[in-house]
Amino acid sequence: MAAGKSTVIVVVSDRSLAGVWKLRILVVCQHYWPEPFRLTDICEELVNRGHHVTVLTGMPNYPMGELYEGYKKSANTTEVHNGVEIIRCRTIPRKTGTFWRALNYFSYSFFASRKAKKLSADFDVVFTNQTSPVMMSYPAIVYKKKHGKKVIMYAMDLWPASLAAGGISPKSPVYKLFHKVSRYIYRRMDSILVTSSMFIHYLTEEFGINQNKLKHLPQYAEDIFTEVTTIKDNTIDLMFAGNIGTAQSVETIIKAAKLVTIPNVRWHIVGDGRELDNIKRMAEGIENVIFYGRVPLEQMPALYAKADAMLVTLMKDPVISLTLPGKVQTCMAAGKPIIAAADGETYDTITQAKCGFASPAEDAEALAGSVETFAKADANQLGENSLNYFQKHFSRNNFFEILESELNEYTVH
Repeated sequence: MAAGKSTVIVVVSDRSLAGVWKLRILVVCQHYWPEPFRLTDICEELVNRGHHVTVLTGMPNYPMGELYEGYKKSANTTEVHNGVEIIRCRTIPRKTGTFWRALNYFSYSFFASRKAKKLSADFDVVFTNQTSPVMMSYPAIVYKKKHGKKVIMYAMDLWPASLAAGGISPKSPVYKLFHKVSRYIYRRMDSILVTSSMFIHYLTEEFGINQNKLKHLPQYAEDIFTEVTTIKDNTIDLMFAGNIGTAQSVETIIKAAKLVTIPNVRWHIVGDGRELDNIKRMAEGIENVIFYGRVPLEQMPALYAKADAMLVTLMKDPVISLTLPGKVQTCMAAGKPIIAAADGETYDTITQAKCGFASPAEDAEALAGSVETFAKADANQLGENSLNYFQKHFSRNNFFEILESELNEYTVH
């Protein structure tokens, strides 16, 4: 799912920042608007629900590792967008390679921690949205130590297990270092919400986290995806939408496209990322593979309308198999069948929902077989199953009721 335009737009909410608020929430996360993360919607909805929200974040450069227009001179350190106060700290862009990635990770943690020390004690609670790396949550601990506030983490990725998925051996000094860092950070959270139920076992076994601190809070989909209809024509349109990196294994889709024998199948690849150029090279000569690049979020429902089914692929890895990508909820909210090549939580969810067909990760032949099976299936029923499962398990309202309850429980006035 792609971000909007990379220009700075300051929009102040109708509610005055100095008005009466239920809670004053400090949100700590390296990534925020205009980068393509659901945290933006979470924060804006908390504002709509009567809370004051301040986000401590970095300079936007995800996913391509280049600072967005309007931020290249680091002039915009504080802004307000849709009622959310945004405090930005210096961040070295990701660029390319392990060295720059490490600088990116540590620069945010270092500079955000310095800013956290200078923030007032006015916040009632701290909410840290932890993607990668886990160090992005360290500034929340800095604030906690200084002001005695409680910290709630939303863990969307597992560390240091994610390093193993990237090819770093658990026996290496780097992995062992990050294991100590991860243990330190996770154990200092007052509450940890997890996007996948399988995370709970990992955190309890790996770090001895008290299970009473852990709660399953699956992701939801933005409201704009709940009224998507399908445009009917004589083709079978299959769509992948999201980041195109190593973990997403989009090459499995291209390999499957070469194997599918039924006519009138089109493969739509929407998104950007470090593997996009490689994927385009793989697809050379395949006329029915269409690339769109990065597309603003508000334009995504129109693209979803083209799809008869959505594609979800992940690399074969024991850690990645524990995750449930947020795109699964988005596909379900749109009432779309899902054809997946993924293991673990994603495989189980699609199977339980009876909303499509799931095959093992990186198995292009099985994915091609799923596509040919889908061509003969009742797509309307699969889509209906998808939407029903979303409404029962992944509704937006249920998400915010749980989140608000957690924030109130750990509030320190």
